[in-house]
Amino acid sequence: MKCKLFFISVSLGTALMSYSSQAAMRQYSANQDNSNWEVIKTTRLQCQLNHEVPYYGEAIFKASASKNKNLTFNLDMVVRPDNYDIAGLKAVPPAWRSGLPARDITTMKLLKKFDGELGNKTAWEMLTELEKGFHPTFYYQDWQNSADKIAVGISSVNFKQAYWAFLQCRDELLKYSFEDISFTVMNYQSNSSKLTKESQKRLDKIAEYLKNDTSIESISIDSYTDSYGGRWNNLDLSRKRAKAIKDYMVSLGVDEGKVQTTGLGEKRFVDTNENILGRNKNRRLIIQIAKM
Repeated sequence: MKCKLFFISVSLGTALMSYSSQAAMRQYSANQDNSNWEVIKTTRLQCQLNHEVPYYGEAIFKASASKNKNLTFNLDMVVRPDNYDIAGLKAVPPAWRSGLPARDITTMKLLKKFDGELGNKTAWEMLTELEKGFHPTFYYQDWQNSADKIAVGISSVNFKQAYWAFLQCRDELLKYSFEDISFTVMNYQSNSSKLTKESQKRLDKIAEYLKNDTSIESISIDSYTDSYGGRWNNLDLSRKRAKAIKDYMVSLGVDEGKVQTTGLGEKRFVDTNENILGRNKNRRLIIQIAKM
């Protein structure tokens, strides 16, 4: 009889422990029926791969125009952290490979009132785990209920086709960012409105960027000359040079009202006018671009 009571007691205790552990872990993840991946592409400046986590938020992989086209990962939470904490990130095997252990990837800082963010290296690692069919899953203590823990899984169901589209989108991104073209100094050929070859390449970069960015607020063009040719002639020449660049930008679709030009002629030399190298530096155009 004692043996039976002991067995019942142990069984009940085990069941309660099992129930307790399940109740303490709230899990959020898309399933086979509602797992959806979407590539959002508007320009050659940014690509975004989005995955909705039902009743929780969204997982977002993002690549931006730059030399390295680095990735970022953002865990967009509907309810953001109320405190500072650390979330663990594991690669969890799918149900059909349940015999494999979960693998630790990294940890992610949870900052009060901010979404979770991870950098390039971890973002790529998460994508490769998804490609293999694993589910990157975040684990952390619930800030609303100290008795609960949270598990947020990113489903690999329906991932591969969207991932391939995302990689193609990333491949087409510009190899420079707004910071690379927001302040540019260009130089002119002697006694001409033609830019040097190197400066023309920089202008072409700016032109390609402007075609893709609709958030440009203002463009300032300041034109300078060397001291050769006469003060008034040089002032007129600097104005014509600045206007020519403005007309070019307007032809690309830039709002004319956003482009301000100033011809400054022989003002503000940056080098001597006694030799060719110095005069080449003084014949310059400065473009400054601001965004909203």
